[in-house]
Amino acid sequence: MTNFSILLLLVLCALQSCFAASNPSNFIKSSCSTTQYPALCVESLSVYAAAIRQDPHQLVQTALSLALNRTESTKTFVAKCNKFRGLKPREYAALKDCAEEISDSVDRLSRSLKELKLCKVNGQDFAWHISNVETWVSSALTDESTCGDGFAGKALSGKIKDSIRGRMVNVAQVTSNALSLINQYAAKH
Repeated sequence: MTNFSILLLLVLCALQSCFAASNPSNFIKSSCSTTQYPALCVESLSVYAAAIRQDPHQLVQTALSLALNRTESTKTFVAKCNKFRGLKPREYAALKDCAEEISDSVDRLSRSLKELKLCKVNGQDFAWHISNVETWVSSALTDESTCGDGFAGKALSGKIKDSIRGRMVNVAQVTSNALSLINQYAAKH
């Protein structure tokens, strides 16, 4: 009877492991575990677990779409801030530079999303397209960091600085996670 109990326990554990591995939320957690911001990755992508399922391409596409949406939202916010009255010359210059950087980032992420749709097949074409995606997302991340850097230091202070930097940190983290997931996807194909 003891051998039967042990065998039954092993079978139940194996079944539980198989079920856990087939769970879309676990797929997202596992994929996000290697990103620089795993908690944010899981939190932001879990909402889309039903659409992502266990599809690595869909995971990457969703992460990239999320990065693009957050960047577009931040671009709109920066444009509104630029219209505030009473901005100091340094604040206005930083906002103007940031608006340009964020616009470039939106462009690169949009192009990356279109290029990613061409990556559904393996082979030389896959390598070319995914390389473009990696390059453009990396460039978008640099643009986002540059925008945030424009609000560093003590020359700027106040609500605009805090609001922009907070949004830029979030956008850069989401984009960094997307790039990490893209790199994982590329390495497996």
